[in-house]
Amino acid sequence: MTTYSRIVLDPTVLAGKPVVRGTRLSVEFIIGLMADGWNEADIVRNYPSLTHEDVVACLAFARDLLKSEKIYPSAA
Repeated sequence: MTTYSRIVLDPTVLAGKPVVRGTRLSVEFIIGLMADGWNEADIVRNYPSLTHEDVVACLAFARDLLKSEKIYPSAA
């Protein structure tokens, strides 16, 4: 996986979950907002410490994490 300057994993912040640098906002939380129908403008308006680049970094992090995952379908 690529190294992301805007995403950090620190065991002292949210038990080591990936978060946006300088915040306690996890990648999971940002992706969850988007899954709930929030768009980037909604997120940045409600969390002014975030930038467009932070939201894009969350999406890229999630994409690359899923890309590296191996999925084996079970027989039905």
